[in-house]
Amino acid sequence: MSAEIERYIQAGTRENTRRSYKSAIEHFEAQWGGFLPATSESVVRYLVAYADTLSQNTLRLRLAALAQWHVSQGFPDPTKAPMVKQVMKGIRTLHPQQARQAEPLQLVSLAKCVGWLEQQAAQAREHGQTGRMLKCLRDRALVLIGFWRAFRSDELCRLSIDHIQARRGEGMQLFLPWSKGDRENTGTTYKAPALERLCPVEAYLDWITVAGLATGPVFRGIDRWGRMGETALHPYSVAPILRDALAGAGVDSEHYSSHSLRRGFANWANRSGWDQKTLMSYVGWKDASSALRYVDAQTRFIL
Repeated sequence: MSAEIERYIQAGTRENTRRSYKSAIEHFEAQWGGFLPATSESVVRYLVAYADTLSQNTLRLRLAALAQWHVSQGFPDPTKAPMVKQVMKGIRTLHPQQARQAEPLQLVSLAKCVGWLEQQAAQAREHGQTGRMLKCLRDRALVLIGFWRAFRSDELCRLSIDHIQARRGEGMQLFLPWSKGDRENTGTTYKAPALERLCPVEAYLDWITVAGLATGPVFRGIDRWGRMGETALHPYSVAPILRDALAGAGVDSEHYSSHSLRRGFANWANRSGWDQKTLMSYVGWKDASSALRYVDAQTRFIL
């Protein structure tokens, strides 16, 4: 296979997926001691070995990685064997797992969080603490855009100034070349409103103006000396940023994650009278089950 062909094949598989699959294959070979190409019997033994220690989502990811490796190398896929499917069914029966969901961020907690960040930014500016001020302005923009656009953490971290148009008092458009629901990588343009308070547009423009950013990633790392990096934040850093800001504002942040922004918006929209179709269109969900997973049971849509 030529290097050029390999480059396009790699581009057709998302970086997070490639990284997860690579880790899964290494786990199968190095940690468990399996051999590739694998047989369906060895796959079954592997599943049984970790049935009570790994989540079912992780096991499904491991199977997908093994399937992809075999298909890409021209070998029969051992994960399609009936015995493998039957064992996975047995694991679901013997090791039932309750789906874990992040606590939805309520509007009152969002307001406390943003208010604390604004207060900290003002104090930092007054004391000449540039790095601290920049972090507060960045985090305010991150939280507000994440909430009002119901973005996932990886979508927030892939936002580029080159693909955003924003006007104070009017709104903003944010283009993402690809997202989880955009399997064909055609790109999606999202809109966010200009608001009287808790405004994502104001927060975004304040951040890039003070930071002096004109191109590249919107959200970047800032070191202890206040120096800003050139690369985007890692998606795993979004949850700690949110929890730290909530804790600073006096909100118990233990049960919050980056998905709290997405769940928080979905619940706010539902309580504000949005119907299911409107919410699905705004967020980008393709099926109703996705919307229902994000909305609390006691506040489900009234049909």
